[in-house]
Amino acid sequence: MSHDDCIFCKIVRGEAPSHKIHEDELTVTLMDAFPAAEGHVLVITKQHHENIHEIPAETLAAVTAMSKRVAGALKKELAPDGIGVYQLNGTAAGQTVYHYHMHLIPRTEGQKRGLHGRTPADDVKQAALAARLAAALE
Repeated sequence: MSHDDCIFCKIVRGEAPSHKIHEDELTVTLMDAFPAAEGHVLVITKQHHENIHEIPAETLAAVTAMSKRVAGALKKELAPDGIGVYQLNGTAAGQTVYHYHMHLIPRTEGQKRGLHGRTPADDVKQAALAARLAAALE
């Protein structure tokens, strides 16, 4: 199950660029292309599921388990004051990509809180941080 025009489905199929951190049977973990903060990571489903109402329980559990692992890697590598973990369902909730995914956003005290950045990330920095996080997950 995938959608031809879905950016996350394109990433899963290798048709769109991304800085992948980890991939397993059910999920792909990658750097957010428009980060709200340094280290903003997404855990997406490999199969297309629009929201929490469509995702199978097994896949939801896999996203949650990977999110916990990624939070540990972010803590180890970036030592943030906190980590925001967000999942949005529907336009009214702020969902902008209609493919199930979890946001993990490292936060520092006093930092402006937002879920979606406006500026594309620096490719070189994203690649380097993705490599560090991938190593921290091992």
